[in-house]
Amino acid sequence: MVTYIIRRLLYSIPVLFAASVLIFVSVTAVGNPLAALKQNPLFSTQTIHNIQQRKHLNDSLPMQYAYWIKDAVTNKFGTPLLQPGTKIWDDLKRVIPHTLQLVLISEIFALIVGVAIGVYSAIRQYSIFDYAATTFSFLGFAMPVFWLALMLQILFTNIFIKWHVRIFYTSGLSSQNPGGGIHFWIDRLQHLAIPAMTLTLLSIAQYGRFMRASMLEVINSDYVRTARAKGLPERTVTLKHALRNALIPVVTVSALNFGALIGGAVITESIFQLDGMGPYFLGALLSQDAYVVMAWLMVTATAVVAFNLIADVLYGYIDPRIRFD
Repeated sequence: MVTYIIRRLLYSIPVLFAASVLIFVSVTAVGNPLAALKQNPLFSTQTIHNIQQRKHLNDSLPMQYAYWIKDAVTNKFGTPLLQPGTKIWDDLKRVIPHTLQLVLISEIFALIVGVAIGVYSAIRQYSIFDYAATTFSFLGFAMPVFWLALMLQILFTNIFIKWHVRIFYTSGLSSQNPGGGIHFWIDRLQHLAIPAMTLTLLSIAQYGRFMRASMLEVINSDYVRTARAKGLPERTVTLKHALRNALIPVVTVSALNFGALIGGAVITESIFQLDGMGPYFLGALLSQDAYVVMAWLMVTATAVVAFNLIADVLYGYIDPRIRFD
């Protein structure tokens, strides 16, 4: 198993290198990062010249890429264009845990509920429950995330206005005085509940659909029929023999989804005004800070690669044939 993990780690290195090249080329191809500053009369020629020197913008593109990689590895992604005294990584280090909290809560609940719905739908194929779950999954796939977020926000706001009952907060990451210890985390969960609910409902539709399809394929396999022929209880056949192999496609989808949500919860975090990766990225776009955008994209790419690596390790745990391949 250790050799398997090391091999997958080594595969990740060229992938991250290729991602860094694509990120740098795609962002720098948009145009000169100083173009907007040169048109702003508030920035003097000397200020722009200092930025050019600090960011090596007068060098060739390969040299600029080399300096950027050096900053990313040894200097916390360097500094923003207009804030030479601030490290980009310090800001990322602040917002990443907030996004991770949101994504972890939503994905854990989505996996538990989605897998359970998918398994039961496959076992009770063409039942009322199966038709209802299928309908829900189609609605989940078609439902825009911003619409669901706004509807939940309006719902809980009206509950508070009508009955003066504060179940969950509809914006922000924490109260003004959240307290400490357990009180702080209760307050944080009350703030994260609705945005997590938004992502959870959409992910349940995806996981439930994939799990149903995978489970239907597995329960009709020869080894499952053999297990039933041996007289094993249906519960043992389903949970021990069928479920473990049916989880492999869901592991793939969940790993890709988890990594993508690290950087993809932009709309949800913006609607609920969470200090996470999403608003940080939008702020970098509005300020046209190419270096912050590249750092954000690199962190997101690393998250996708990391969770693909986790999926590979889980494959080896679920199916020993993959581990020793």
